[in-house]
Amino acid sequence: MTTTHAQADLLDVMTGSPKEIGRRLNQLDADQVVAIGLEHVSAKEAGAIAETLVRFVQLVGLTVSRHERETLESLVEILVPRAPPTPTQLKEAAMLARARTAVLQEDNWLTTAQIADLAGFSTSNPSAQPNKWKRDRLIFAIRHRGVDYFPSYGLDPKTGFRPLKVMAKVIETFGESKDGWGLAYWFSSANSFLGGKRPQDVLAKQPDRVIAAAADEQEAVAHG
Repeated sequence: MTTTHAQADLLDVMTGSPKEIGRRLNQLDADQVVAIGLEHVSAKEAGAIAETLVRFVQLVGLTVSRHERETLESLVEILVPRAPPTPTQLKEAAMLARARTAVLQEDNWLTTAQIADLAGFSTSNPSAQPNKWKRDRLIFAIRHRGVDYFPSYGLDPKTGFRPLKVMAKVIETFGESKDGWGLAYWFSSANSFLGGKRPQDVLAKQPDRVIAAAADEQEAVAHG
């Protein structure tokens, strides 16, 4: 069987006997090679099969390329706002970014793995118990870059780092008016009802006062 060669874009297609193809492969500059062995096939038939495979690969390549372009366009449409942000929106975004940065820079946030280590939970599924606490509204968490962070001031070392009972009452008092970040801002801000102290600083020692401060804020919001 004689050796034939076909070129299609970046594809080198060879047909011939194993010995002939072996010699050609030693001279081929390619990252990957696909070989197909055929029995009882003439050189002409082998060449026809090779050309068919070339057309198929070209078609797949065009389809993938088109799909990638469409995917890229879809991502761009999602990422680019429909209208330019207003100065007010930009200002609010900057303020929110500063507030979140200030909260994150405080050294009182724990991941589920860290809590599991402190509380002696199973390391095979460290997020199970903290996530259950969050679902049961026994404690809150802030989510940053896909990771949940729980406030260390909301955990009681005396009970094996379980949530302080006061946390559930504060969360219940605020109801749906504050999400995790909203609660984090409130706990880390000076509170006039507490004499200028931050709720997180007096939470363990004066839980009733913190609950009262939360109720006072909710009442003030309700009355506008």
